[in-house]
Order: sequence, then structure tokens, then C-alpha cells
Amino acid sequence: MTSPAAREVRHITCTLCEAMCGLEVQLDDSDAIVSMRGHEEDPLSRGHICPKAFALQDLHDDPDRLRAPVVRAAQGTWKEVSWDEAITYAAQRLSAVQAEHGDDALAVYLGNPNVHSLGALTHHPTLVRLLRTRNRFSATSVDQLPHHVASWALYGHQYLLPVPDIDRTALLVLVGHNPMASNGSLWTVPDFPARRRELAARSGRLVVLDPRRTETAKVADEHHFVRPGSDAAVLLAIVRELLEDDLAAPAEYVHGMERVRDAVAGFTPELAERVSGMSADAVRRLARDLAAAPSAAVHGRMGVSTQAHGVVCQWAVQAINILTGNLDRPGGTMFTTPAVDLIGRGVLSPGGFGSKRTRVRGLPGFGGEFPVSAMAEEMTTPGEGQVRALLTIAGNPVSSTPAGHRLDEALAGLDAMVAIDFYVNETTRHADVILPPTSPLERDHYDIVFHLLAVRDTARWSPALFTAPAGAKHDWEIARDLGTALLRERGGGLKQRWSRATLETEARLRLTPRRQLDALLRSSGARLSIAKLEKTVAGADHGPLKPRLPGRLSTADRRIDLLPDLVAQALPSLLTTLVTAPAPAEGELLLIGRRHQRDNNSWLHNATRLTRGKPRHALLANPDDLAARGIRSGDFVTVRSAVGEVRVEVEASADLMPGVVSLPHGYGQARDGVRLRNAVDVPGVSMNDLTDPSVVESVSGNAVLNGVPVTVEPAART
Repeated sequence: MTSPAAREVRHITCTLCEAMCGLEVQLDDSDAIVSMRGHEEDPLSRGHICPKAFALQDLHDDPDRLRAPVVRAAQGTWKEVSWDEAITYAAQRLSAVQAEHGDDALAVYLGNPNVHSLGALTHHPTLVRLLRTRNRFSATSVDQLPHHVASWALYGHQYLLPVPDIDRTALLVLVGHNPMASNGSLWTVPDFPARRRELAARSGRLVVLDPRRTETAKVADEHHFVRPGSDAAVLLAIVRELLEDDLAAPAEYVHGMERVRDAVAGFTPELAERVSGMSADAVRRLARDLAAAPSAAVHGRMGVSTQAHGVVCQWAVQAINILTGNLDRPGGTMFTTPAVDLIGRGVLSPGGFGSKRTRVRGLPGFGGEFPVSAMAEEMTTPGEGQVRALLTIAGNPVSSTPAGHRLDEALAGLDAMVAIDFYVNETTRHADVILPPTSPLERDHYDIVFHLLAVRDTARWSPALFTAPAGAKHDWEIARDLGTALLRERGGGLKQRWSRATLETEARLRLTPRRQLDALLRSSGARLSIAKLEKTVAGADHGPLKPRLPGRLSTADRRIDLLPDLVAQALPSLLTTLVTAPAPAEGELLLIGRRHQRDNNSWLHNATRLTRGKPRHALLANPDDLAARGIRSGDFVTVRSAVGEVRVEVEASADLMPGVVSLPHGYGQARDGVRLRNAVDVPGVSMNDLTDPSVVESVSGNAVLNGVPVTVEPAART
């Protein structure tokens, strides 16, 4: 047994959420993990660690994780094959569908683990472009699409996403946002609990607006219940109050304030109170507090993005920060100065709205992708351009997108499906071949996206903790080999095979992530390199966020038009909708989601150490709503929506606003009575068997996962 003094100490980054916490890992002489803790010298995460970090080891050791390619065999079984056989088979299956039915007969779906992998970020965009299909989907449109649309419209780039400068703010207002559980989302804020305590220590305040008394609301100075789907009324009323009471003080590069004043005149605090439940006096007081605070930051997240008016909500959040003079102010909301500036270097697309629309329903595209709510109908609706094949990359849309049970049925009818994934899950079970990449502990890492969203400017290289087994492939190597095989399958004459475009594509696929990142670091203003970062285990610390405007803006004139056309066009119909909104139907409740610190969307539910303790899959409901229906806490209930129904246990909770119920995202790991994971018997159902793909966000087409009308009644005994 290795003595403590002789144990090797390594420093890596946790890749399981956006917080990108630095970890200190001790290994014994057999390379087994002896201990794992937060790296106290890390300037961003400051020694913080959450339970998910320990799941990195569980994920690495998980017997359910695929370690070799598999192809579908008889009666739902899988057969291991060589990489050459698997890659060739995958390329043949996808190419055959495109050759017969056209390029757009193939669709691609990317899940959010892609942004947690350096190799995925460097190589999957090239692979996706090589597919030559317009039918591109991702987890973006069940999550943060309204953020990107609002930033594109205001700041000229979809990734110019200002974040609260929590370490210096005097007033933090969070709307539909629960960083005590998430560690931040579109806001890299590791160790939020300590940062909240530091906010209180300097007499700062935290205010939360949410239909549930979340973990974050419980540590707030103020919490206001807001009825699901009504956040726009509250936020627009705050904008109106700032303008009506002459409290606005925007920067000189902001124009269009008078147009905004006219556009929001009808969104009164009284209207906000009627539709949201938050009192008009509280709305007015919050507007005055935001204007008077020496610094303030408002940030909205899943609760406001995944509802019917997400783009207007996210625009209003930005408008409040702009009007109060808190955009680009220390303690307000700020842009980062990342060592690898993907925006300044033109690596990330600025975005673009509505130039293409989906074939069946005409939903708008944004940034080269279509809303995922359209994916199933594009597969099941006959006609030219029908999707007949699918490539999924680190995604589980059957669990994570609206009406997952319908998508499940649609996938069963495809001509071909290929998955890059290391699990057989609710989605990949339909694949003809699954290509599994290495585990996160077997690959080098650098967060080239989340440094764009961090509360401090840092840079950290994370070397692989373990050497990949012989014969394993990293995700970038799978993209390289599959892309090359697709080019080979397309064949053509020698001239086409050796065309300049083909040669450039192959060269990009063969360039390693390390070399690409090193080139970006060396050519950045920070004058870094991987070699330099390797010598500093805590990474480079470039200090707190710095004012960047107007120079950082990507608009043509380096100014902010406060009322973009797409928002101006949405406001009149929104006002009519709110004014004429009928009372809820008899017995109707509104369903919202929730997350837990020990969950990671639709996965990690089979990690033993994360599933210990009290079950957390139940439907939460206000005690009064249960009593009115003759239901007791612990009973099984049937929850019905317009598209489906589920049977699940219910738990009484006064944390829920009356009229609201909550189910967590990502549960329900068995379909057709077949369990897909074997380590832990995970109860629960999929919330997305209740969400409706025909109901989408009013501007962008983002999925509506919050404010879903449902009924709840005692379930029949089984």
C-alpha cells in the first residue's frame, strides 16, 4: 500500500458542469484514485467541490459504459466489433441514405456534453459541416436559445453573454435560476454558496423570483413567487418603471430608449400582479432598488428561457441591466476577457435568425440549427426532405426533448442511425452502431467555452488523469475517422477526391485538439501556451472582469439598439395575450422542472454514490392542491397533459407556489419495460413525456418545458 507521502498528486478540471472546478487528485502506485478534493489554489473555484466531481471516477469505472464499438444484433442485443468495421459500417449507413434521398435526409443532434470536451469542440463542427445537411439540432433549443437570440439582437453576437459580477455586486437578482443546485448556468460561478455568503458579508442582497422556493431562494434575502410563464410581465413592468420614473441612466452608446418607453407603456405593475402573483408594490420597489444600488446584476436562466416568452424575458433582463447603467460596470453584468477569444478570433458564428425554416411547421432556424421540437415531425411527415437517418453525438433527446415518447417511436422507424456515445440509453438503443469515446478522465481538457462565461478571467490546462486503453479512441479521433470514411464513401472521380476543399477538411480533422488550442493560446493577447499552463497547476489568473464596452460589441456601429425589431414585433401580441389571459381551467396545474446538485440532466442516475439518500424523483405539489384532490403525500398519482401521461409518486411541499407542480428532468430510464442501465434501480418518469412539441417559445421556437398545463389525480392501483 502506498504511503500518503509517496502518493502522486495530480490537478485536473471537473468537466461535469459549467463551474469547471479545479480538482486535486491523489493516486496510489497502481494509478487508483485514493482521494479527490477541491484545489484550494485554483483562482476561480477556490477549493470548491460538489458531489458530481466524485462521479468522474464512477463514470470511468462504470460497467455499463461502452469501451468498444457495438453494432445491433438480434433481439435488441449488441455485438462488439473492431473500430475499422464500426466506422466503415456507420459511414456506409449514413451515406446510403443521403445518396438515395438527398443530403437533408440525414439529421444530426448534439447534446450538451459536447461543450464539456475540448476534442468535441475542435472537431465536431467540421464533422457536422461535412454532413452537408440543413437538419441540425442540439440541446441549445431545449435550454438557452432565447439567451443567444437576445444577445445576437442587442450585442451583435450570440455568445456575447454578460454574466453577473457576483464578487463585487451589491444587489443580485436571479429569475428562474438556481445556482445553489446548478453551480451556475450560462454563468460559470463555482462555489456559489461561499460567494453568496461573501455578498451578505459586504451587506449585499440576493433577490430571487421563482415559482418554487428553490435551494437558492432559501438563502435569499427576498423571494417572490412568480406564476410559471408570467415572468415577462414582471420584467417588462420593471423596465416600464425605470423609464416612467426617470430612473434610467444607460451608457452613451445605447440608443432607442424612447422607443422602448412607448413599447412597454402597457406593461404596468398592476398587470404584472394579476398574471404573476407578485405584488405591484414589490415590482415597483425592486425597480427602485435596482436603480439606486451602487451596483446590481439581473440574470435569468432556465425558468425564463424554457417558457412561452423566453426571448422577451431575456431581452428584458438585458434591458434592465442596460437602463440602470449596470452593463459593463464592476458589480453589474460584464463580459469576460478570455485567453482564447473565440468571438474576437471569429471562430464562433455570430448567429443569424430565420434565414431557413423547418420543412413541416416553418419554425425559424438560428445559428445554423433548427428547434429540436421539430425533430420528430421531420422524421414522421412524408415528402421531399423527410429525415430518414440520424447521427447523435453525446445526446439523449428521447429523455431531454418535448414528447420524448413520440420521438422514441419516430427513431424506431428510421432507415439508419449512428450514435457517438458511451452508453446505451433511451435514444442510442435505436442506433445501428454506437461509437464510444474515452471517458473524461482519459483525455486532456481546456474549457474554451466556459471561460467566456466565468466570473473571473482565468485559464487552466487539464491533462488526462489516466492513459487511454490501447485501442480506445477519443471523441476527436472518432470525428476524424468517421469524417474521412464519409468522404471515402462519397467517392467520385480522382479530381473530386483530391479537391482543395476535401484536402482542407481532412487536414482539419487530423490536426489534434492540443495543437489547435496551443496555436490559439500563443496568438492571443494573453501570450500563453499549453507548456506555460502545464507549469502552473492552478492555471493563469488574469484577475476580475474588466469593462469591455463599446469595443467588445459586434454590432456594425459599436452601439446598442435597445429595441431590436424582433422584440418590437413581439411586444404588442404579448400584451394582448397577458391582458386577455383566461383564468386557469378547473383542476389545471402548471408543471415546472427542477434539478438537483447530484444530477446531470438525463445521466448520472446510475452512479451509486449520487443516488444514495432520499429519492428525489417525485412530483412535488403544494399541500393545499393535494388536499383539494383527496391525495396524500406518498401516494401514486397520474399526471396528464395534452400529449401524454405518467404515473409517479407525489410529495407535498410548501416550497411550491399554489397551482404549481414540479418534476425533475431526465428520469425514466426504462421504456417498453426494458431497463437500460443496471447499476442502480432508478425510479421516476420522464417529464418530457408531458411536454408538448407543438407549443414553442413565441419568437425563437425554443422548447416550452415550464408552465405546462397538467391535471393530477390519484393513480389506479397496479
